[in-house]
Amino acid sequence: MIRRLLVANRGEIARRVFASCRAVGIETVAVHSDADARAPYVTEADYAVHLPGNSPTATYLRGDLILAAARKSGADAIHPGYGFLAENADFAAAVTDAGLTWVGPPPKVIAALGSKIEAKARLAEAGLPVLPGYPEPELVEEYPVLVKAAAGAGGRGMRLVREPETLAEAVAAVRRDAAAAFGDGTVYCEPYVDRARHIEVQVVADAQGSVLTFGERECSVQRRHQKIVEESPSPVVPPALREQLCTAAVAAARAVGYVGVGTVEFLLDPAGDFYLSGFNTRIQAEHPVTELVTGVDLIRLQLLVAEGSPLPYPAAPPMRGHAIEVRLCAEDPAYAWRSATGVLHRFSVPEIAGEFRPLPQPGLRLDAGVGEGDVIGVHYDALLAKLIAWAPSRYDAARLLSGALVRAEVHGVATNRDLLVRVLRHPSFLTGDVDTAFLDRHPEVYAPLLSSVDAVRLSCLAAALSGAAERRATAPVLRSLPSGWRNVPAGSQTTVYDGPAGPVEVGYRLDRAGELAHWWVRAVDPDELDLAGLGHVQPTDDHPPVAVVSAQRDRVVLDVTGIRLAFNVHRVGAVSYVDSREGSMALTELPRFPRPAPEPGPLRAPLPGAVGRIMVAPGQRVGAGEVLMTVEAMTLEHPIQAPAAGVVADLPVRPGSLVDAGAVLVVLAGEAR
Repeated sequence: MIRRLLVANRGEIARRVFASCRAVGIETVAVHSDADARAPYVTEADYAVHLPGNSPTATYLRGDLILAAARKSGADAIHPGYGFLAENADFAAAVTDAGLTWVGPPPKVIAALGSKIEAKARLAEAGLPVLPGYPEPELVEEYPVLVKAAAGAGGRGMRLVREPETLAEAVAAVRRDAAAAFGDGTVYCEPYVDRARHIEVQVVADAQGSVLTFGERECSVQRRHQKIVEESPSPVVPPALREQLCTAAVAAARAVGYVGVGTVEFLLDPAGDFYLSGFNTRIQAEHPVTELVTGVDLIRLQLLVAEGSPLPYPAAPPMRGHAIEVRLCAEDPAYAWRSATGVLHRFSVPEIAGEFRPLPQPGLRLDAGVGEGDVIGVHYDALLAKLIAWAPSRYDAARLLSGALVRAEVHGVATNRDLLVRVLRHPSFLTGDVDTAFLDRHPEVYAPLLSSVDAVRLSCLAAALSGAAERRATAPVLRSLPSGWRNVPAGSQTTVYDGPAGPVEVGYRLDRAGELAHWWVRAVDPDELDLAGLGHVQPTDDHPPVAVVSAQRDRVVLDVTGIRLAFNVHRVGAVSYVDSREGSMALTELPRFPRPAPEPGPLRAPLPGAVGRIMVAPGQRVGAGEVLMTVEAMTLEHPIQAPAAGVVADLPVRPGSLVDAGAVLVVLAGEAR
C-alpha cells in the first residue's frame, strides 16, 4: 500500500495526481525548480523538495535528483506524471531497484515501447495494422513524410516534409528538440496521411491479466502536430469501428505484456482504414475527457494497479454524454504561435463545477497549473490550463465550453483563447469534419473574436471612460467635478492607446449634463503622433450613437442604439484589459509626452529565452526576412528574421546566452550607397 507519493513532474500534472491522492488518503511530495518555488502545486503538496536550477535537464529530467528527493522526503512511491521521465525505462528501473513503488508500466515494457521504431516493428510482428515507416531518414523514398522523435511524445519536435530539399534541415531540427526534451536525438520518418484523423484508445491493464479499454478520444485539431482540442467519444467513429479499435488496442497491450494505464494511438484515413501509430506508456494530458464520459478516476486506477490490486471492473463502464477539452496556452497563434511570457494578472473562468477529478454531473472542469500573480516564464511549455466541458450532447458541450472561454478573463499574457472559441464554433467542427490539418484548411479561425470595427471602438471607449473614472476616484482635490470639466463646451478628452493593430486615439466630449455628446476612435500613424495637441483634432468618422449608462474604474455599461453592453476593465499600470461578450483586448496608454524614439538598428528579443543557433556573422550582408538566429523558449524555437536588407554591424550574443525580452540580439546597419 502506497503511503507517501512523490510526483516527478510539475504544474497541472502534479496537481492532478495530488487530487486523487488526497481523495484516498495518500500523502504527497512535490519537487520543484527555482522558477516553480511558489507554484500552486508546490503549495498544495504535503512536502516539497527543491531541485536547484531551472532548465528541465538540470531539474525534472535528473532522475538521480528525483530519487534523492524521494529518500529525503520518505516517499515510498513515485508517479512520473506525463512528460519528462514518464517514459524513461532507466529511471523506472532505478525507482524499482531503490525499493520504491513505480506508478507506471514495468521498466521492460517501457524499454520495449520507448523507441517508436522498435515498438512499431514489434507491434507489426503481432499482426497489428502499423503505419509503415523509415527507421533512417536516408531511406525515405516518397513524400510527404513526418520526421518524428523516436523517444518522443506529445508531438514534440515533429516536422512535416513535402520536398526532399528540406528533409535534412527538418531532421536536424527534430534531433535538437528531441535531445533537449527527451535526452535522445534519434529520429525516424513515416508517411504523412493527408486528411487523417488522430484517434486514440485508453487502455488499463492489471498484473492479473485483465485489460480494459475506456473508449476512444478524437484528437485531430492540432497545432504544430500537438493537440489543442480533444473529445470523447469521436464524432465519426461508429460502434463497429469503435469495437475494432478497442480490440486492436487490447491486442497491442497483450502483445507487450502491458501493466498500468496507457494510450494506443491510431491514424484513421478518409477511407475509414486505421493504422496503429504509437503506444504511449503513460496517462495522457487529455485523459479528463475519458474520465468525464466514464465517471472513472484514471489516476486512482493507476495507483490501484501499482499497488498490485486487480481492476475493480469486469468491464469498462459505458460512456455517458460527450466531453470536449481545450488546452489554454500562453502563445499567440497570429504570430506563428510565439510563446508569451509575463505576469498572469488575472485568471478567472466562470461557473467551474470542479477541478482535477471526474464530475458528478455535467458541467465545466478546470485543470490549471497556474494562478493569479504567477510568472509565466520561458523554461517549460506554454500550457496554462485545460478546460473541459461535459454535456449530454456534443453540440451542448461545444457551446458550454466556448461560452466559458469567451467569459474568461486571462490578463497579462497573450493566449490562444480566441482561436479555441472560433474552432469550437466553426461549422466544420460542429459537424465533425475535422482532421490533423484543420487549422491549415481554416485560417479564418486565427481572427480575433473582437474583430468588428464597432466592437473594437466600443472597447476602446470603455477603456478611456474607465481610466477617467479611476482618475476622478483617486484625485486628491476637486474629486466631485466631472471628468474633463472645463469652460470650453467644445473641448474633448483624448487618450492614445497602443492596441493590437497599432496606436489609436480615443476621444469623447461630455455635455454640461454629463451625457456623452460626441466620441470617436481612429487609427493614428505613429510617425505623426502629436500627443500634446490631440484635443484640437475633431475626426469625422461615423460612430454609432452611444449613451453611458454607468462608468466605474472596473466596469463600464454602454447603451448602443438601444442595446446595453457591459465591459469589465482591469487596469494594471498603463495597460487596460477590456473584456465583454464581444471579445477581449489589451490597450496600453501612451504617455502624453513620449521620449524620442531610439535610433533604428538593433533587433531585440521578442521574449525571454536562450539563444539557439546563430546563422550570421559581423559584416555579413543579409536580406529582408532572412533568419539570423533562433531563440529557444517554452520548449520551442523562435526565428529572429531581418526586417530589411542590411549588414550585421554587431552581434552581442552567443549560442546559449540567456536573454530577457527586449535584449539586443543583433544590430543591423544599412548598406552604404
